[in-house]
This record gives sequence, structure tokens and C-alpha cells, in this order.
Amino acid sequence: AAFDMVRGIRHKPVVAARIGDFCRGEPGSMDDMRWRDGYALLQQYGLSFDLQAPWWHLEQAQELARDFPATPLILNHTGLPSDRCAQGLAGWRKALEALAQVPNTALKISGLGQRNTPWSAEANIPVIREAIAIFGADRCMFASNFPVDSLVTSYPAIVSAFAQAIAPLASAQQQALWAGNAARIYRIKADSPARD
Repeated sequence: AAFDMVRGIRHKPVVAARIGDFCRGEPGSMDDMRWRDGYALLQQYGLSFDLQAPWWHLEQAQELARDFPATPLILNHTGLPSDRCAQGLAGWRKALEALAQVPNTALKISGLGQRNTPWSAEANIPVIREAIAIFGADRCMFASNFPVDSLVTSYPAIVSAFAQAIAPLASAQQQALWAGNAARIYRIKADSPARD
């Protein structure tokens, strides 16, 4: 926090790899009191929190954001909607809707690659649009998962799909999604670069 360019902490708390393995209260998870004691320090130092966790842990994230309303919580990788079957998307949607109810939360739209599946605009544009509809254009932002996503697609393909997804929106909303929201949420000024 002593460095001007630092805005927050990005962390992957202990999570279950599959929904069936999910168990609350594990050490290092968002339920762990020791972990939450550390999280409480973010407000003291004026830092935000970037969370990477699959959607089946978003009930924990919702409680965390509600319990610490002065700490911005930014969910990374769109909540990891890797299971695109109807049931998987329904679970992801419900989890995002619950998290979006807490006003100090925001969403980075990235990490939409699926294991063993070619990346395509057709598969990802509906997910991008739904995520924006849930959180609102004022709490979402474009992000990339490079170089990891280079395993499934190119950076220009991701940028192009995002541009197509947000094309129906007003130009002010598009600008907010590309850059304005990130600048506001991470408190970035044009003359002062920042890192999370």
C-alpha cells in the first residue's frame, strides 16, 4: 500500500474444482476466519480485491462483499462459466445475479476459453451480453486472460468478439466497458499507471 501504483490484491482462495466437491469452511477459503481477518486489512489500506473463483463459490463471495462493503470486490474471468450446458449456465447465471446484488462488486469479462473446445465468438458473445445484463454496463470491464487464452484463440479474436457483443450499446457504455469502468474502479488517472 506504500506504493502509489498498487490498487489491490488478486487472490485465488481455496476452492473446489467441481461443484460436487464444494465444502464450506475449508482453511484458506472465503469462509475461513483467518483468511477473512486478512481480507479485513484491505479496507484499512484502501485496497480492492480481485477474486478468481468458479461460480459455485459466489455465495461465499456475496457474503464477503456484503460483510466488507467498503472493499471493492472484482470477480475475474466472468465467474468461470466453463460448463456451457443448460444446467451449467443456469447455475452460473443464478450465482452472478446473487453477487451483482451487492453494490461494491464488479466483473471482469475474460477467461471465456473452454478446455478442449475451440474458442468462438458465437459461443462467447451470448455469455458476454448476459454478464453485462446481470451486472450492468457500469460494473463490467473488458479484460484478457493472456497469455493463457493463447492456448485457445488469439487476442484479436477476443477483442473482436467483445466489440461485437457490446456493439448494440450506447457509445458511452462501450467506452465505460473498454476503459472507463476500469479507470474508475481501480482509481487510475491518465498520468499514473496502476497494477492490481
